[in-house]
Amino acid sequence: MRIHLDTDLGGDTDDVCALAMLLGWPGAELVGVTSTIDPQGWRAGYAEYCLALAGRCDVPVAAGAAVSMTTRKRADPIVADERYWPTGVTPRSGPAGAGLDLLAANITRGATVVAIGPCTNLAMLELMRPGSLAQVPIVVMGGWVDPPAAGLPAWGPEKDFNVQWDILAAQIVVAAAADLTLVTLPATLTAHLRGRDLPRLREGGPLAALIARQGEAHGTDFIMATLGAAHAGLPDDLLNFQYDPVACAVALGWPGATMSRRRLSPTLVDGHLLFQPDKRGSLIRVVDSIDGPRFARDWLAAVAH
Repeated sequence: MRIHLDTDLGGDTDDVCALAMLLGWPGAELVGVTSTIDPQGWRAGYAEYCLALAGRCDVPVAAGAAVSMTTRKRADPIVADERYWPTGVTPRSGPAGAGLDLLAANITRGATVVAIGPCTNLAMLELMRPGSLAQVPIVVMGGWVDPPAAGLPAWGPEKDFNVQWDILAAQIVVAAAADLTLVTLPATLTAHLRGRDLPRLREGGPLAALIARQGEAHGTDFIMATLGAAHAGLPDDLLNFQYDPVACAVALGWPGATMSRRRLSPTLVDGHLLFQPDKRGSLIRVVDSIDGPRFARDWLAAVAH
């Protein structure tokens, strides 16, 4: 199955977890990577570095949108912190429009598009080439529909970064996509990167070892163990949530996700974009819940492979 990954890799560590999973998942063919909210090309450079660690320099990478369409703000990745990235990684510069060209080419090839960052690239492509997003399945990590289940952090829609960072882009994608799946943040809160995963990751090759290093740093920086201890539905050795890897697994037809089809309309409520029931709204596939323990096993097997 062909997958095009549109990512804001270089910030939250789960993007690298998603990329590595796609490379090791049986039957998955990663045909391209575009970076979004990437004003200097650091995210694209990090993606190329990860692919090189896995011996997959054949996968094309292109830098995409620089800033939010909605606010014109930029969101810079982690730079100059060797706990996450070595000093030898450099930004990936490229001609203007290269990201959209790569995205369009892979849509023409029939690749499923998985957006695990703000949807700016997808929206820009649709504006420039109307009808593009109706040609293939689109899977978006984000979209606030239902609140988290009991025992999980009671986060609100402000935590839905991918959608809230570029509200206009999200609205364009919803209006244009004919086959859209929302992998909502609350549904992914049962998928965890844990301290117990680190030994196997450290022995799994260069890319898996990078994930171990970044995961450990993220767990320390964001005091994730304290968050885990405070909620019955989270493990005490929590390092991060696997938001983006779950979105990729759903795109690949992973059977551990429970989904429903709902008619929804994007609606602004107190400055945040929510997806609310509407009989005249778009018919959207929504991930309601996932089998967390099963995902942990399947993800680790793919990344170690």
